[in-house]
Amino acid sequence: MKNLIVALVLFLSGISSAQQGVIDPVTWESNITKISDTEYDVILTGSIDEEWHVFSQFTSEDGSLPSVLSFEQSEGNYELLGIAKESETVKAYNDIFEVEETYFLKKVEFTQRIKVLIQDLKQLTINLEYQVCKEVCINKEEQFVINLDGSKATLDNVVLDEKSKTLSNSLLLDLKHKERLLSDSEELTSDGNLWKIFVLGFLGGLVALLTPCVFPMIPLTVSFFTKQSGNKAKGIRNAILYGAFIVIIYVALSIPFHFLDSVDPEILNTISTNIWLNVIFFVIFIFFAFSFFGYYELTLPNSWSNKMDSASSTGGLIGIFFMAVTLALVSFSCTGPILGSLLAGSLTSDGGAFQLTAGMTGFGVALALPFALFALFPNLLKSLPKSGGWLTTVKVLLGFVELALAFKFLSNADLVAHWGLLKREVFIGIWMLIFLLMALYFFGVIRFPHDGKKKFSFPKVSFAVLVVAFVIYLGTGLTKNSHLKLLAGFPPPTFYSLYEQESDCPLGLDCFKDFDEGIAFAKANNKPILLDFTGWACVNCRKMEENVWSDPKVYQVLKDEYVLISLYIDDRKELPKEAQFKMKLNENHLKDIETIGDKWSTFQYLNFQTASQPYYVTMTSDLEILNEAKQYSGVDEYYEWLAKSLETKGN
Repeated sequence: MKNLIVALVLFLSGISSAQQGVIDPVTWESNITKISDTEYDVILTGSIDEEWHVFSQFTSEDGSLPSVLSFEQSEGNYELLGIAKESETVKAYNDIFEVEETYFLKKVEFTQRIKVLIQDLKQLTINLEYQVCKEVCINKEEQFVINLDGSKATLDNVVLDEKSKTLSNSLLLDLKHKERLLSDSEELTSDGNLWKIFVLGFLGGLVALLTPCVFPMIPLTVSFFTKQSGNKAKGIRNAILYGAFIVIIYVALSIPFHFLDSVDPEILNTISTNIWLNVIFFVIFIFFAFSFFGYYELTLPNSWSNKMDSASSTGGLIGIFFMAVTLALVSFSCTGPILGSLLAGSLTSDGGAFQLTAGMTGFGVALALPFALFALFPNLLKSLPKSGGWLTTVKVLLGFVELALAFKFLSNADLVAHWGLLKREVFIGIWMLIFLLMALYFFGVIRFPHDGKKKFSFPKVSFAVLVVAFVIYLGTGLTKNSHLKLLAGFPPPTFYSLYEQESDCPLGLDCFKDFDEGIAFAKANNKPILLDFTGWACVNCRKMEENVWSDPKVYQVLKDEYVLISLYIDDRKELPKEAQFKMKLNENHLKDIETIGDKWSTFQYLNFQTASQPYYVTMTSDLEILNEAKQYSGVDEYYEWLAKSLETKGN
């Protein structure tokens, strides 16, 4: 189980997501062979790069992901005759998953026989999901469009049915004065957000320094460089290089996400709001928490750290680099959960890959800083506190934080899927219980396996009192329509409540969740529109609603002067069958519009060339843009923006 959790963490950490763009270890081609007037063999062939392998459809369910073939719109058009046949495979035992796996080397081929049921069938569309591995594993998805007559088919000549054409065209707006959307301050705002994420990552790195896996290594490593390098200047240089390599390693973990972002601007948002991915995060964070509590250790395979340690003895730049890699591996049981929090937090924010890079850079700088600092000023080592039980206390504290974050991810899944399990009051109650247990731990009432003899101290008792005060503050959020401004965005929205609500819109405002219905109402009442691109799992959206929209002057303008249209881009509720369609976004991307979120995220990107939330647009019912687009902002700025939009409409 421990190894399984490790594998999941690596999968989610971006190492395995390098599949889009530069890294493409498999080259595919498709063919079709006519067997009779109604039967055909569809053949998908892939050439696999040296040392890589692709997993079979029939590999063990307890190991890596199997290949999955999906034949679109087959019902009533054609049928599959048996299961897809495969080319030669090999079997090998996987030490991490502890199962025998089946995979292809050098070449992979799937052959599926079909029987055509209608005479005018011209094309087949096939999706292939597979995993290709070397030292790391990459999840890939390929789409094949095959003409039955054997001629070449690409997305350029994909024939969309009339329904898809009509519904695709309906998403495109003829916006007037679209140039008003642009703002000179947008770039500055984005840079400011990156700095904030950098600082948060830096703080996360500082927390990681105070764990038992990292803190004791500071004096040992610095002493090694200062004593073993021959002279002081060389020791200082090597220690600084060591710190620089630490930063490079953590930054490198974020790079694959930029390939994802460039291929599909909506993909990071899709990943972060995926129901089952959030559930997986919930499970992983629970395991992180209990590892911090001392019930078990999450460690990477010993062979990895042993190989890196051996490589570090090479000397020179290469040796220093592998020493940095060794630190990253051996400290994983403490830094992994913190990195997981940073990864998950960046994916669920608006900046996507760039925010992840900023956070990882901050984390790496914080880890590297003491090694360089103490190498420059070795006398400062004497001022470091000695390792001891306080490091264990820090780990337990982090365990409770991980436990609280776990339920945030479960809440995201619950909101997006509309399960109704974690209503606002239930979520707050669970957090109250978690932090109450934290207070009891610091009071010495409860203990964990790796705790020594409890010693009471003024800092511990004081901290416990602060935690109790926080629990009392959380309790104020259990009343109807209460706002926890310090935690805005973390609990579910106020309208997602056990109490009966006037509407399912923020703050009880009247809103429309369909663009066309909102436009019709605005036209009938001659009112401007506030178009609100939001999300169930969007933290900044909740902060805007609870901290900015709730301000009396802003609330009054929204209620009296605007028609609010809130479009949830992460809503995974399926559209009615008659409203589902395919849309060709460009020559390389054919998108299935199957859920409410699919529709409105595509609508946002097509018309406003952005995939971030919150994103606010003021416009008339005749589609005239009134002002620049607005994202996260303060009360006064937002109020002035709303007022200026009203003035523009009046002129």
